[in-house]
Amino acid sequence: MPKRSSKKKSRDVNILASQMVEEATGESIKQSPEDPKKNPAAVALGRLGGLKGGKARASRLPPEQRKDIAKKGAQAR
Repeated sequence: MPKRSSKKKSRDVNILASQMVEEATGESIKQSPEDPKKNPAAVALGRLGGLKGGKARASRLPPEQRKDIAKKGAQAR
């Protein structure tokens, strides 16, 4: 009976090939992703839209439809 390894092995061929190359050469192939810089104006604008989105939607819905949506949300939780 074969021994079980405590390490989880990936079955993805690309990952296995990458690991084999790393072991053979002793170098890591992985590239570090660059940190994307966010535009502060765009962040503020997106947050502003997100803050008023739910209230604006609720004000346009009739009360019975809001009630149905609230019931579905409560059941999901």
